[in-house]
Amino acid sequence: MAAHLHILGICGTFMGGIAAIAKAAGYRVTGCDANVYPPMSEQLRSLGIELTEGFGADQLALRPDVWVVGNVVTRGNPLMEAILDAGERYVSGPQWFADEVLRGKHVLAVSGTHGKTTVTAMLTWILERAGLAPGFLIGGVPSDFPVSARLTSSPYFVIEADEYDTAFFDKRSKFIHYRPRTAILNNIEFDHADIFDDLVAIERQFHHFVRTVPKSGKVVANGADESVKRVLAMGCWTPVDAFGVPTGWQAGEPDAAGAFDVALAGSPLGTVRWSLLGTHNRMNALAALAAARHVGVDPAAGIEALGSFGGVRRRMQIRGEARGVTVYDDFAHHPTAIRTTLEGLRQRVGGARILAVLEPRSNTMKRGVMKDALPPSLAQADRVYIYTAGLGWDARSLFALLGPRARCEEDLEPLIAAVAAEARAGDHVLVMSNGGFGGIHDKLLDRLSARV
Repeated sequence: MAAHLHILGICGTFMGGIAAIAKAAGYRVTGCDANVYPPMSEQLRSLGIELTEGFGADQLALRPDVWVVGNVVTRGNPLMEAILDAGERYVSGPQWFADEVLRGKHVLAVSGTHGKTTVTAMLTWILERAGLAPGFLIGGVPSDFPVSARLTSSPYFVIEADEYDTAFFDKRSKFIHYRPRTAILNNIEFDHADIFDDLVAIERQFHHFVRTVPKSGKVVANGADESVKRVLAMGCWTPVDAFGVPTGWQAGEPDAAGAFDVALAGSPLGTVRWSLLGTHNRMNALAALAAARHVGVDPAAGIEALGSFGGVRRRMQIRGEARGVTVYDDFAHHPTAIRTTLEGLRQRVGGARILAVLEPRSNTMKRGVMKDALPPSLAQADRVYIYTAGLGWDARSLFALLGPRARCEEDLEPLIAAVAAEARAGDHVLVMSNGGFGGIHDKLLDRLSARV
């Protein structure tokens, strides 16, 4: 009889991916979460995974072989308290995944403050097109695959390697568990103010990550990032492939269609022809190409694969157009990501108006840790709309720095009404949030369509 896993916090992208892979590996999988809702709930149920709403202690009666605990679970959670009192066997999601799925695989782990999901999807796609059929776990919804996680017989596994902590009982970063042979360090900035005191604390975790890469492996590092440089200077026992510097992988300036040349140590390798925006995506591409080369994919084949890369949902995804107004959805929630996303959109639309709609929703943003960087990060927007519900700081005073082009609203309805009233044909509305934002995209499109 197959071993039974019951996963606490199963509807998160990472834990849901673990559930799907465990099911494919032959385990009996059940799970629970505070909010069991689509699309993850539908994906899991379609796999035959039974879901329970909430964390009731009565789930102890399921008697699984092991309880797999996501980092959404804290002490005081009724089910977790019952598990502890009963002396049941439990393990964190990353630890279980490393022990039961990644062991024996050549793991390609993608880390960094920004771009993890996109680079993981790019690298997976390159390996797929090269015929390597990798397993993968992506912390988002890739356009090129019907699922965000899969298990294959391939020796290669690509995983999004998050620096957030593992579980309430294991405060190490998740990526410490993965033990990659190929590790990407894309960039490092201060984030996750709820668990890290400062940038130094984050850099220390990245250095612990570097310590897990064998000398026969490869570290693919952003050579232009000062924090990445400091991490490597703490000690690195693995060959480093740098990108973003003249001695390593480089991306040329894009043409009007977004195509750009790729070179390695000054030698041309080819041209990536795609429609993705921004300097950050060109750097993402270099990281993916370098990592793919480490497992034998010729750069020319990688460059060709990127030409058909479909991207990731919620990364500059066009949600619709109404009355000549284009509405985008983007995951940007950190000042650097906001700035680079807006700069990329500005390059595409030229002098057309950009209306930026921002929900500062992450724990770091709600605490106001980097709030002073927000107004300058929105410099490329012609109008700025801020959803201020739940913020622990005075948004109106801060965004007054932007003058009349900025507007703050604590309720969603007046925010939508204000954007709809201002938008006109030819405008581009960029909605940025790391959450659902109350379904603002469809509501705004409906409001625009109904306008006379």
